[in-house]
Amino acid sequence: MRTNGQAGLAVRKLRLAKGLTLAELSQRTGVPLSTLSKLELGQSALGYEKLLLICRALGVDPGLTLLQDPLNAAAAPSGRRAVSRAGDAHAHNMGPHPCRVVAADLLSKCFTPMVISIKVRSLGEHGPMQALGGETYLHVLQGIAVLHTDIYAPLSLEAGESVYFDGRVGHAILAGGETPCQALLVVSGDETLATTQR
Repeated sequence: MRTNGQAGLAVRKLRLAKGLTLAELSQRTGVPLSTLSKLELGQSALGYEKLLLICRALGVDPGLTLLQDPLNAAAAPSGRRAVSRAGDAHAHNMGPHPCRVVAADLLSKCFTPMVISIKVRSLGEHGPMQALGGETYLHVLQGIAVLHTDIYAPLSLEAGESVYFDGRVGHAILAGGETPCQALLVVSGDETLATTQR
């Protein structure tokens, strides 16, 4: 069983992945907003029945998410999977880039994949460099991407080319051609949406 803090963190990540506010989740579950807030902060615990209500409202299987011991999950295959059809992925922003995050409903992932659309062409347009939580893989699907980092010269990548780099290093991804670029971005762990500016 997850601890209260783990369950709260799981609820928060799932809620954000679904694009819901605390108030909206409260309306869907009947659980008071203040109670949900305390749960997400690890300041209170909920009974099994209320956690089931939250799981149903978020559209997830409690056996594979909120109520699963992550140590046991790593020790034995769970058979879990997340299928993303065209248009199903959750829309977010990765810095200045719109992106579609897939498998957002699965927790305790080893990596998080997303497809990003890169339209900005200059560092001024991009804004501050970003930093992610772990190692990162960038594979250009179409167009040209230019990766700027704090420690390397800019790297230009065409469709079919890729780079594996430490996402914790400040970086910016720009479009290198006249047309927007689309790329697959894979970041280790499942905290990828919490980016920081450098």
